Amino acid sequence: MSDEPGTDPVIERLIGVYNAEGTLRGELTYWVGARLGRAHCALCDITHGLVRERSDWRQCRDGLPVPFETYHLDDQPEAVRTHLAGRSPAVVADTTAGLRLLLDGDEIDQCHGSPDELATALTGAAQRAGLGWAVR
Repeated sequence: MSDEPGTDPVIERLIGVYNAEGTLRGELTYWVGARLGRAHCALCDITHGLVRERSDWRQCRDGLPVPFETYHLDDQPEAVRTHLAGRSPAVVADTTAGLRLLLDGDEIDQCHGSPDELATALTGAAQRAGLGWAVR
């Protein structure tokens, strides 16, 4: 970590928060709701198929310059919960200068379920925020 004057903050990891609970009941409720058009999570659309994590997401995630961790509404770190103040889905950058919202639900939705479009959106958001990337 470097907080030296004149040093731009760098992203050390990315944190995605789904618009769903991680309990068995929460997962089932979301799955049924999504099939009936009553629940939607753009981040879920990118990372998961009908039942499990998508292989194209794993490949994309592994190619990002920093780790990307995902959480549900009920298991997200408290600092992330406080920072997001109920907004989900979202992607937050954990930087050398603290947490920064990179993408909100509408911006994730604009990725149309594509892991590659999410990676492009993350890169653009980081550039606009003046954030660099830490080296893995």
